This record gives sequence, structure tokens and C-alpha cells, in this order.
Amino acid sequence: MCPGGLGVGHGAAILDQMASTSDRAPDVKALLAPLRDDPASSAIFCDIDGTLAPIVERALDARVPGQTAEVLGRLAKRYALVGCLSGRPAAQARQLVGRDELVYVGNHGFERMMPGAGEPEPDPALRGHEESVAAFIAGHVDLAELEHAGLRLEDKGPIKALHWRGAADESAAEARARSLATEAIGCNLVPHWGRKVLEIRPAVELNKGTALAELLEQRLIAAALYGGDDLTDVDAFRKLRGMVAAGDLDSAACVWIGSEEGPPEVRAEADVVVDGPAGFVAVLRLLE
Repeated sequence: MCPGGLGVGHGAAILDQMASTSDRAPDVKALLAPLRDDPASSAIFCDIDGTLAPIVERALDARVPGQTAEVLGRLAKRYALVGCLSGRPAAQARQLVGRDELVYVGNHGFERMMPGAGEPEPDPALRGHEESVAAFIAGHVDLAELEHAGLRLEDKGPIKALHWRGAADESAAEARARSLATEAIGCNLVPHWGRKVLEIRPAVELNKGTALAELLEQRLIAAALYGGDDLTDVDAFRKLRGMVAAGDLDSAACVWIGSEEGPPEVRAEADVVVDGPAGFVAVLRLLE
């Protein structure tokens, strides 16, 4: 439990609670003011798992609460851009949230679905790398041995993920994942670590930060908020801060959705810490 954790409640009380969690931005009302004052030039983006939906043992069991989706739908009517940046494929992310009017960036920036789009669009930087990780898995991984080690393989197109949440021996499963990560580096692939998950990605410069920046620049956004809970969300936090420093963005608000297993590196990059998905919904309600 993070100190100053939030529930869904009265806006003024929520602002007081959030202020006590942050050294970087003690005045949370001021932090959110640029978005609230000029929604036509503002954007709201966030992760899904651990941010909108509680973390569960198996990704297929995750659910975004209906009230949370309704809040996002109302925000999409008011703000210039509202969307989700997820490690899931973009189409799966849209299905999970259930709001077609949002922007969905999938596979940590490798693809996107704009509002109303029928199919995701892969980033052009991925061309020529679509099968790199699949070839590595085929040549270096015995699927039966992987299962015996307690690792579950998730096929995310150009990215493959290894999960060990709920394994009989999570420590042993993680050790096997780390040995595979070392092998992947030797094959010019890029390992990315999350909460009890290893993703193996092609060696292309794409992440949540690059994807978010492109969307903001295309729409000439002046103020942006991003909420996330895991290491891959640090890319988005840092990119927003870099855009402010470069003069490409007037203001940015970075919200960490805290948990007992949340990486401390993410908290260190955030302006505001909230307690779980319910706390983040409270932040979204303040922006309505």
C-alpha cells in the first residue's frame, strides 16, 4: 500500500491526498490545471494492466471495470486525445477497454489503432524485423522445457513474452528467463523486463515514449498526462519530460499507479503516486 493511497471520492479530498505523496510536484491541483483549463489542446494517455485493470495471474483474465471505461469515454469527448499505450496488441487492448473512440498503441509502440480504425497499423520502423524474435524462439527454445520451467510463452506478433506469475517456483522460472534474455542479446534482440514477465523484442527504437511523442506532435498537443505502473512506462514519463525541456510541450503530468511489487524506478520518475487502479480512476475523474 502506498502512503496517501486513493479511492474514488470527493475531488478536493483526493487532491489533498495526492499532494502528500509527491516531492516533485507538491501542488497536484496546479499539476492538473493545464489539462483542465485547455482540454482542446491536451491529451490523456495511460497503460492498461495494473493501471486501468488490476493485475491478475493470467493476462486473459484481466478486466477493465465498466465505470472506468465510461470515464474514459467521457474524457474522449472533452480532450483532444485520449488513449491507452499497452504491451498488449492494439486490437486486444481495444477489446479489453471497450471504447472505440480512444487511441490504442499496442506492443509498447510497435503498432497503433486510431479511433474507429478497423485494423492496427504497424510502425514503419518494424519493417524487416517482423519475424526476428520468432526465429530466435524457434531456434533456441524447447517449448516443453519452457513449460516445465514454469514459463508461459505469449505470442504478440513481433514480440514474444515469457510470463512466470503463478509458477510453482517463480524464482527458478525467472532464472530461466534471465538465461534466455542473455541468449537473446547475443542474437541482437532486446530483452525488456516487467512485473514477472520478460519480453523479447526486435532491435528497433520503438517504445511507449516514442509512440506517445509522435501522437502528441501530430496533434500539436500543449499539455499531457500519462499514467503507468511498470518499467516500460518510464519511457513515456521520460519522453514527456524531454518534450517539456525542449519546448515541444508546455506541461506534463506523470502518474505512477503504485503497488507492493511496483518497480521503484517508476515511482522515482513520477510526479504523483496513487494506490492501484482505483486511485488512477480518481485522477481521471478530476479531469472530467
